[in-house]
Order: sequence, then structure tokens, then C-alpha cells
Amino acid sequence: MNVDSACYGLFIDINDTLYCSLPSDYQVVKRSLNDAAMSLNRVAAGTGIGGSASNQLNRPRGIFVDVNLDLYVADCLNHRVQLFQSGESNGITVAGNESLNPTIRLDCPSGILLDAEKYLFIVDNNNHRIVGSSLNGFRCLVGCYGMGSQSNQLNKPFSFSFDHSGNIFVADQSNHRIQKFQYIEESCEN
Repeated sequence: MNVDSACYGLFIDINDTLYCSLPSDYQVVKRSLNDAAMSLNRVAAGTGIGGSASNQLNRPRGIFVDVNLDLYVADCLNHRVQLFQSGESNGITVAGNESLNPTIRLDCPSGILLDAEKYLFIVDNNNHRIVGSSLNGFRCLVGCYGMGSQSNQLNKPFSFSFDHSGNIFVADQSNHRIQKFQYIEESCEN
């Protein structure tokens, strides 16, 4: 894939389509990896003009595409996560102030993951934390004690990933480290 500016988020869907978020172009583009010719990229989301309308993005960063080919975009400067259902150019705000059920305030989300149960996990860059959705809204998972460099703090986290055991690995940008947060299964005694 050739792009004209910096690509801040990458994702490959189940059909081997490569997605790239272009913050300075205010859009997400895609290209099939099964196409032998380096054809032009197609727009997956955004108009190319920064804004907050449902079809616009403002400095998109992290992206995720689910098995239904629905595209989730961490829309940094709109402080929201947008869901673009497959084939739709208008997005739905699923996290942030303008969402249908606003239970979390985001400040420049930069990374996003969706698990098999459709729970959302978001890197909340300027709030220095990782949040996750649940049946009761969002909760803080990592970095819940403010910005810092202690082992339980983050400073401008940018992206993250889970391993097969549920541990979270965070690119903790301003602390210049990759921080691991170990999954501990909660136990209940009857």
C-alpha cells in the first residue's frame, strides 16, 4: 500500500484487506492484499476534510475491523470512537461524549480493540489510561491513578495488544517503554 502521509493505525481484516488510518488526511483507506496490481486505495471512512459530522474524522488513529467487516476508528481530536458499519459512510459514535450511552469521557483515543463478545478496549491517550467496556458502561483497566512513570501509571499511551493469556502490553509513549499488565482472574468464594 502506498500512502501520501503517515499511517498511524494498521489492520488486516478476515478477507485480507489492509486498512490504514491517515490522521493528516482525516480518513481511513483500504486496499485488498489479494489484488496483485497496486491499485488505488479506497476510502473506508472519512471525507478527507477534518470535522465532527458523522461522516467525518479528525485525526484518526487506531482502527479495528470485526468479522462483520464493521470498522471502528479511534477518532482522536473528536474524542470519540466511531463505528462505520460495512458499506456505510456515516459513522455511529460508540464511545465518548456524543455516544448514545455516554459513560466515558475520552481525550484523544489512539488505540482500539474489540473482543469476541464485542467489548471495546480503548487507549485513552491524553487521559493516560486504558479503558474497557462492560455491561454497565466503561471502566478503567490500566493507568487509573493518573499520569506518571510508576508501574501502575502511564504517560501518553499510544497503542496496546493482548496476548493469549489476557495480559495487556502497552506502548507507553512518553515513558519510553512497553509496559505489561498481567491478567489476574478474579476469584469468588461461595
